[in-house]
Amino acid sequence: MSRSVEIDTEYITLGQLLKETGVIDSGGMAKMFLAEHAVSVNGEPEQRRGKKLYDGSNVHIEGAGSFTIISQKK
Repeated sequence: MSRSVEIDTEYITLGQLLKETGVIDSGGMAKMFLAEHAVSVNGEPEQRRGKKLYDGSNVHIEGAGSFTIISQKK
């Protein structure tokens, strides 16, 4: 089951999502986390912490679950 992550901007980066959801403690941990854990965005493997996630993006993070981005700014 996917959890929703609401944002009030056009997009959020993958690194910001990791921090926002509590998967990592600081943005500086994103690069290392992505190198060591399987993360996919809309079914495609992703390792770029700067990957932009827009309204409707689905993100699966190994060990943390799945998240769907919902933007209030459309």
